[in-house]
Amino acid sequence: MTSVPAAASRVEMTQLVMPGHANTVGTAFGGTVMQWTDLCAGMAAMRHARLPVVTASVDRLDFLSPVRIGQIAILRAQVNAVFHSSMEVGVVVDTEEPGTGERRRCCTAFLTFVALGTDGRPVPLPPLLVSSEEERLREREAGVRRASRLALREALRR
Repeated sequence: MTSVPAAASRVEMTQLVMPGHANTVGTAFGGTVMQWTDLCAGMAAMRHARLPVVTASVDRLDFLSPVRIGQIAILRAQVNAVFHSSMEVGVVVDTEEPGTGERRRCCTAFLTFVALGTDGRPVPLPPLLVSSEEERLREREAGVRRASRLALREALRR
């Protein structure tokens, strides 16, 4: 199976935050930002796998600052690591003030996706080709998160 460069999975999407996306204090619902995050990460996973993918887990979704009505949410995702039939995708969400271009980090997230074959069962993924020190670091950190996630899963089964 041919390796796929990490950069080939990169996705950037934008969303103008409208009143229908917001709560009574004028900030985007956390669940709406989560939905956008899942969508962006899913597209990155599909770019790597070139197959249908499903969300298996969300390890972290940390909200750092609000997204207000009228701001632009900018979501960027990339595959961090590939395991057998699963992969971790990292997502960052920034807000942009349209009038000034000022940006601020809204949230970060790590999601795991599984690639599915035509029978709907998990299938092996092509290896991830990392080329920069940042990509190597992301891959190592994803491995640590995976080991922690699997250990927790095993502990909960007991």
